[in-house]
Amino acid sequence: MGIPLVKTGKAPTPTTKQLGDRAEDLALAHLQQAGLRLLERNYRTPGRGGGEIDLIMRAPDGTCVFVEVRQRASSSHGGAAASVSWAKQRRIVFAARHYLMRLSTLPPCRFDVVTVQEGRIDWLTAAFDAAGM
Repeated sequence: MGIPLVKTGKAPTPTTKQLGDRAEDLALAHLQQAGLRLLERNYRTPGRGGGEIDLIMRAPDGTCVFVEVRQRASSSHGGAAASVSWAKQRRIVFAARHYLMRLSTLPPCRFDVVTVQEGRIDWLTAAFDAAGM
């Protein structure tokens, strides 16, 4: 005899992963609408201590754009953009270098941040660079 499932009428609360995936989907659609083309999604370096890049895009001018997507429910505690710490930037740059090693010719590159916060999408182009990392 099993325990009957009781329906409460409430939709299950989305997980952090589901919220992050939804934010990435919104960011991707926004960037594609602006003319960028998706090259890779959730690119990860092998092994521990590596990095991950949410989206790797190609801009119309050929620039390789490494995109970090951040989602926050509110702007308290600095908001989504402020959550891209120096350590997080360093891991993204590490992953970008790993990705670029596979290419025969290095394209111009930049690091963007797309924030999804309080129902709004903001795209910060060239939000940080790899200098000194």
